[in-house]
Amino acid sequence: MSTDGQNPETVGAERDWSDRLFGGFRKTTERLSENLSGIVGKSTLEEAQLDDIEDALIMSDLGPRAAARIRARLANERFDRDADERAIMEVVAREIAEILRPVAKPLDVVAFPRPQVILVIGVNGSGKTTTIAKLAHLFQEQDYSVMLAAGDTFRAAAIGQLGVWADRLGIPLIKGPEGGDPASIVFDAVKAATEQGIDALIVDTAGRLQNKRELMDELSKIRRVLGRLNPEAPHDVVLVLDATNGQNAISQIEIFKEVAGVSGLIMTKLDGTARGGVLVAAAEQYGLPIHAIGVGEKIDDLRPFNPDLLARVIAGIA
Repeated sequence: MSTDGQNPETVGAERDWSDRLFGGFRKTTERLSENLSGIVGKSTLEEAQLDDIEDALIMSDLGPRAAARIRARLANERFDRDADERAIMEVVAREIAEILRPVAKPLDVVAFPRPQVILVIGVNGSGKTTTIAKLAHLFQEQDYSVMLAAGDTFRAAAIGQLGVWADRLGIPLIKGPEGGDPASIVFDAVKAATEQGIDALIVDTAGRLQNKRELMDELSKIRRVLGRLNPEAPHDVVLVLDATNGQNAISQIEIFKEVAGVSGLIMTKLDGTARGGVLVAAAEQYGLPIHAIGVGEKIDDLRPFNPDLLARVIAGIA
């Protein structure tokens, strides 16, 4: 054991995750740094400098609301020495942490009776199916039993991909034919999960947004079926967002809140994009729980996030 009482393996894993975060957010950090370069001041910042900083934050995808909030914080800040980029970024990091702390809520398995039913939604291409596998693995690491349900019956590829992951993770998958009724598959899955004493049932759903009414009807039908088996289900409706979409990801929250009653978010593909600041924009604008973030393609590259660490990562402060 280490001197602070933590298992050395745990400490090593946390350090590895921290390193991956800094690597993954490198483009976001560089973009923010480039937009803020050359801004220096005295013990307080002038209006023109505050305008430049606010513009830089917006250009770095933190969104106008978060940018305005950070600007106000900087306007009230008195720096011990003349303000430089590092001093400014320290304040930015503190304010980002204030935005992120209220929404940093891991997805806990608390339903009783079991299973906890988690509907996962998101547009095609958002990394939804892979995220479901990563989420299942995260639960397995916490010693929960998991079952998957292939409710996206409109894409044979989605059913096949989920099957590959289920085999790899050694967990059961309930599926039906391509084009089948998603609600009947969910019904069968909940029955099977209940009979087998499964802790968490993760349901993949269709990602079509071309016809919002059709998607809303489909999800409403799934909810009605779930309600007959367990009035509390679904316990979570999780929207998977692709960070590389930047502000388009924000508009997806608005749409899916309307059609699906989203209860929380998972942000994927934060590695290698300059648009990681969109995480802050989502937190400030909607205040929905952000359950986890994805940095990388490996099965263990999805983790609940530490808001204070992530704030410093975005601001590029080691």
